[in-house]
Amino acid sequence: QLCFCFSLFVLSAVMSVSFKLCETVVPLEDPIITETTSTLQEWGVLWKQLYVKHKVDLFHKLRHVMNELIDLRRQLIQGHLAQDQTREIKRHITVRLDWGNEHLGLDLVPRKEFEMVDPDHISASELYKMRHGDGCRVPVQHHLFINLKSFTYNTISEEADVFFSLYDTRDNKQISSKDLKRDLYIVAHVIRTGRMLLNDSKKGPPHVQYRRPYGCAALAMSDVFHTITDLQEEKDFVLKVYTCNNENDWFQIHENIIRKSSTKYSAPSTNYGLIISLQLLRGEMDQIRRENHAVFSRSLAIMRKLGFSDVIMPGDTRNDLYLTLERGDFERGGKSVQKNIEVTVYVLYADGDTLKDCISLGSGEPNTSEHRSFVLYHNNSPRWSEMIKLPIPIDRFRGSHLRFEFRHCSTKDKGEKKLFGFSFTPLMREDGTTLSDESHELYVYKCDENTTFSNQGLYLSMPCCKEDFNSCPNLPSTLPFQRNPKETFWVSTQLCSTKLTQNGMANSLHCASHHTHTVFIINLLRDSRFYHFRPVMEAYIQNHFAGALAYKELIRCLKWYMDRSAEVVRQDHIQEAMKALEYLFKFIVQSRILYSRATCGMEEDQFRASIQELFQSIRFVLSLDSRSSETLVFTQAALLNSFPDIFDELLQMFTVQEVAEYVRGTLGSMPSTVDIGQSMDVVKLQSIARTVESRLFFFPESRSILLPVVLHHIHLHLRQQRELLICSGILTSIFSIIKTSSMRFSSPTLSGWIFIHYMEQTLYIFRNACNLSNMGGFLPVQGEYVSTLLSLLRQMSEIHFHHLLNNFHSKEELKEFLLKIFCVFRNLMKLTIFPRDWSVMRLLTSHVIVATTQYLSPALHKNFSEADFDFKVWNSFFSLTVLYINQPSLQLEPLTQAKRKKVLDKYGDMRVMMAYELFSMWQKLGENKPHFIPGMMGPFLGVTLVPQSEVRNIMIPIFHDMMDWEQRKNGNFKLVEAELMDKLESMVADGKGDGNHRELFACLSLSFSLLEKIEQETWRETGISFVTSVTRLMERLLDYRDCMKGDEMENKKMGGSSNLMNFYKSEINKEDMYIRYIHKLCDLHLHAEDYTEAAFTLLLYWELLHWEDRPLREFLHYPTQSEWQRKEGLSRKVLHYFNKGKCWEYGISLCRELAFQYETLYDYQSLSWIRKMEAAYYDNIIEQQRIEPEFFRMGFYGRKFPFFLRNKEFVCRGYNYERLEDFQQRMLGEFPHAIAMQHPNQPDEALLQSDVQYLQIYAVTPVSDITDVPQLERVPERIKSFYRINNVTRFHYDRPFHKGPKDRENEFRSLWIERTTLILSRPLPGISRWAEVERRELLEVSPLENAIYVVENKTQELRTLISQYQNRQHHGNINPLSMLLNGVIDAAVNGGIARYQEAFFEKDYMNSHTEDTEKITQLKDLMQEQVHILGVGLAVHEKLVHPEMRPLHKKLIDQFHMMRTGLHQVSGSTYSSVCPSPSSSSLSSIRSTSSQVINSAPSSARGECHLHQAVNTSNSSLSCSWPVVHLTFSTMYSTSQKFLYFLLFSTL
Repeated sequence: QLCFCFSLFVLSAVMSVSFKLCETVVPLEDPIITETTSTLQEWGVLWKQLYVKHKVDLFHKLRHVMNELIDLRRQLIQGHLAQDQTREIKRHITVRLDWGNEHLGLDLVPRKEFEMVDPDHISASELYKMRHGDGCRVPVQHHLFINLKSFTYNTISEEADVFFSLYDTRDNKQISSKDLKRDLYIVAHVIRTGRMLLNDSKKGPPHVQYRRPYGCAALAMSDVFHTITDLQEEKDFVLKVYTCNNENDWFQIHENIIRKSSTKYSAPSTNYGLIISLQLLRGEMDQIRRENHAVFSRSLAIMRKLGFSDVIMPGDTRNDLYLTLERGDFERGGKSVQKNIEVTVYVLYADGDTLKDCISLGSGEPNTSEHRSFVLYHNNSPRWSEMIKLPIPIDRFRGSHLRFEFRHCSTKDKGEKKLFGFSFTPLMREDGTTLSDESHELYVYKCDENTTFSNQGLYLSMPCCKEDFNSCPNLPSTLPFQRNPKETFWVSTQLCSTKLTQNGMANSLHCASHHTHTVFIINLLRDSRFYHFRPVMEAYIQNHFAGALAYKELIRCLKWYMDRSAEVVRQDHIQEAMKALEYLFKFIVQSRILYSRATCGMEEDQFRASIQELFQSIRFVLSLDSRSSETLVFTQAALLNSFPDIFDELLQMFTVQEVAEYVRGTLGSMPSTVDIGQSMDVVKLQSIARTVESRLFFFPESRSILLPVVLHHIHLHLRQQRELLICSGILTSIFSIIKTSSMRFSSPTLSGWIFIHYMEQTLYIFRNACNLSNMGGFLPVQGEYVSTLLSLLRQMSEIHFHHLLNNFHSKEELKEFLLKIFCVFRNLMKLTIFPRDWSVMRLLTSHVIVATTQYLSPALHKNFSEADFDFKVWNSFFSLTVLYINQPSLQLEPLTQAKRKKVLDKYGDMRVMMAYELFSMWQKLGENKPHFIPGMMGPFLGVTLVPQSEVRNIMIPIFHDMMDWEQRKNGNFKLVEAELMDKLESMVADGKGDGNHRELFACLSLSFSLLEKIEQETWRETGISFVTSVTRLMERLLDYRDCMKGDEMENKKMGGSSNLMNFYKSEINKEDMYIRYIHKLCDLHLHAEDYTEAAFTLLLYWELLHWEDRPLREFLHYPTQSEWQRKEGLSRKVLHYFNKGKCWEYGISLCRELAFQYETLYDYQSLSWIRKMEAAYYDNIIEQQRIEPEFFRMGFYGRKFPFFLRNKEFVCRGYNYERLEDFQQRMLGEFPHAIAMQHPNQPDEALLQSDVQYLQIYAVTPVSDITDVPQLERVPERIKSFYRINNVTRFHYDRPFHKGPKDRENEFRSLWIERTTLILSRPLPGISRWAEVERRELLEVSPLENAIYVVENKTQELRTLISQYQNRQHHGNINPLSMLLNGVIDAAVNGGIARYQEAFFEKDYMNSHTEDTEKITQLKDLMQEQVHILGVGLAVHEKLVHPEMRPLHKKLIDQFHMMRTGLHQVSGSTYSSVCPSPSSSSLSSIRSTSSQVINSAPSSARGECHLHQAVNTSNSSLSCSWPVVHLTFSTMYSTSQKFLYFLLFSTL
């Protein structure tokens, strides 16, 4: 059931109301609760629509998220949460709100600290950063919970261990926590414990156990993230375990599986493998423990990251050494086969004791004192790649070493493991550093099973590796163990320790001065891994530091360093001191505070003087020319990087103004961009950026001091186009602060020039947008500049613009400026700078543009009007306004009512504002308006297509003005008309206008409004004609646009194209557009495989051409060529399409036309080719079978249909084998909203004007022009059939009715037929499968005439089918002939023809209807002919019938005798001479005359028409369920029987 309940959301009842000039009601409710309330209300409507649209998956997900939001909102409202819990709840809420908005296609909500941001309260740059910056999203840890549910494999009967790890394919190493975006895999290695060979019990005794590799499985984390869509969701996964084909490749089996190198591993059997469940958890570990008690209540193993975390917190203690047994190279040792080598690992202390429980195979497993590797069978160069962890206590690390013992595992009966060698390596060197994180090649020493290692000092004195050997040159000549130079062993190590180090830097603490110690420790805190130790240092300075006199020495040392920076060559110690400047100043300030407290502020002046001198030294360092000294560059860079960090410390001792003066002097001492290198440019600007972002800049009194020098440097860089992105970031910060403090630039001149430089640079970025996009840097660069430019424009007031525009030295400079800014604005709207769902930024951009345009337009009118008129700048302005009004982001009509109201309340309808600006400037053009006629007709027309009535009303006078000026100038407005027509078409052809929801009534209202104005003009008639044509064109273009949508059916597209094509030809005579749509329609036909219609469509263009040599320009896909060549090419293409459509008769006439042309030119080669084609067409006509299609009449009633269909009726040529029911289903599929009418009656006016679609369909019969049907007796039936169904313009359908009282004895006496004939506007087939009905003709057919019609058509049907069997066209399938003969003969026996005899051959009828004597005679003749044809058909049937069907044939013969006898009794002996009995004695005579009889056709032949079709499609008064009754008729029944059954069902 569709059931989902959530309560109505109301705001908190507690309000804060302030009474001033007006009341301001501010809810005390948390803003995020308010947002959640309104969002859930909006989602509630959209959520129900998801169900209606069958988006079930999103429907259920959204319901789950909405339930979560309701619960989270409830927790916030209760207010019982701690501060960190509240923050976490808000984070969860915003994540879900953003998820829902994204999946529902709603707008992005900018947030700051989880709350919605008002764009009016922040700068555009800051708003932009909220999208592309971190915003309120803080990085969180992700944890993967793995639960092994089962492992089944039919070939393992031994114990097995499964080792899980996370594997990063890019680093080619195992990990246990990484960035989720990387290419990660869960890898499981299966190691069994048992016999050496699994399938060979002879290899090794059963009591000896070996660890042997078995299989491996891998699961891509991308598949996991795709499957697990929600947090806390636990899903099961099946991992197939693959076995290694060659154990030599075991070390990389996981890589082969991931790479899908299937030749190196074997696929598993079905239904076997690992089944695991995975759950993705997010957050800190403590939080996860609280929220998942059930998970942590189990025996849970927690895997730590292989390596240090990105952040090391105080208190984190870890001392793990990861050891990987990589590979080894060993000698065979005189054995016939290679060894089975097992490695045993021990950790031993300096005293020789084995360290207990210091080896771990994996998380969750108990530690052991030794580890035995798995064994690779018969391999002297084994590659294990087996990793273990050594959690050695820190106090046991020094002096400990690792020993690796190598044993050969025999597979003989005893199963001995024989020791043959060992290797070792100490864990720590003499200098206190541990093994480096790399691969180590260890020496292998010989030994045997009797060797004891009780005295480890014997081998520890020997070198363990090559590096160790090189460091011990004085080794004794005899060693206790001999090294085998041909054997080596490789291991790799990775240390994760917070106590131990792998380099010698720690030693510097023991040999440097106190100042150096301080600087080193401070710089250590700059490492991001130790960032969290900074509070420890600050706490020490604030609470424990007691050096009251230290500031003097520190200031002196710093000044001494800086003063010597110009002299010293090596400046490493100076640079380290510069990097530590922040904490050195912390020490200085704290020391001065302590001294001041102890001495009551003594020596204050000396302290200030020393600081002043120190800043002079700082300025001295920065003013030095560093281009020739790389070391000085590094010193200056270190100083500039640390300089902004000392501001907060100085503010403790000095006033804001004093600190600002220090900073201003320092920034001012830096040289300009010309005097320093590019690398220092970056550092300098980065220092300025941090200055702007510092707390010092937030004070108004300091900002007024610093802003000029900051803007000065930015101005220099913008002018020279250097480091533009950093400048943009600085301006962004400035605008954010200024917006927050509600102040503006104090210097209009400086702000104006910065604006000009910035605007020019933004334009430069736009012009290179494509290149930047290809380089992958398009959006960040462009977005950064745009947001900064918008912020700058928002800060500029009318005073700024006035000052800017009046400071140009010439009008040429002003013109260039206006062109550039208009170009920037146009690019802002055209390029996809901001994502579609970021409507807040798009609306803000539009608001800034329209406000700026209102400031600039007076300058445009003042300087470039009348005599100083400049077309280029005015044209740029008009183009801007048109593009602005047509922006998709400003079209409010598709928005929800709530969102539309929100936009209108905040900004108003900005389209109207710009339209008024456009109208105002148009009026100010005066006599210069003709410059834009008709050029601006198209763009202004685009404005009228905006679905906003006020915008249209504003534009109507402009169109009237254009027509009036054109009439004055040329005496007509042909140019305006032509331009308007072209632009209308191009807008649709280019896809413009889609999504604008233009409604026809709006265009009509535009037209009628124009008519009101035109009626007052002298050119009224031509104006009305013009507006009417435009309106009709608009109707068709709108229909065409709707029909050409991607999900529409082909018939709609063809109808729209044909309608528009005919309009261009018949009403406005635009040949180019007519030809374009000819080819568009042709392409649609080819796509639908309607080749005949495609040929007729191309013939329209063919008829426009002549056989002349006039040159034609390149057009569409045609090259430059002569008219003769183009017409010849078209002829060949049309012939090809007629051939594919099997309409060879139409192609023959074209072949003759081409043959005449070739013969005239003596082109005998082409003539030969065309004559052969013509001959082939004749052969096809004779030999190939063609299916006769059915025809259907369609009526489209109601105002919801397109104009070219609305309240019109058509006849459609059906597809091959398509019947009425199939056609009805197809049409209802094309018009899914249409209602099928169940009767053939004409609709009334109310139905025609309704806002519903009604579709009326029934079958019709073609009526050929008798003069076109070949009447020669020997013409084959397949030739005649073509002319009966082609080139037809008349179709009819019949409705039976009884005139007067119904004759109950024989209903055929009173059964009349109402025959409706439909005359089409063009013949079928033609340029479309549809043809519109032009008029109707109604005729009543008497019962006798109807009988003639039925018998005649049935006879024709018999003749056609029998002829086909005579010509062997049915390839042995005699069923159609059997059914037809049985239906006619059996119906005649049971009352078919007999009923006609009773009705019309009785004396009473003949005496009372003397005027029908001739028709009665005709009916008798037709009956005679039918009996004769039946005899011929039975003869053919006897010849072809299968032996098993002989009983049916005999039955037909008997019934035929009865039928003939009945007719003989009525008509006398004339039948016997014409219709001999088809007995054995007479069959030969029938066969000899059958061909002549079959090929003779009566002069009144009309083609096939079944009475039951007329009944089913016409007689609505008899029954409303006639289509169903029709489907139950048997093909065995005669026409009269079908009608009788129909009447019976109707009565029931």
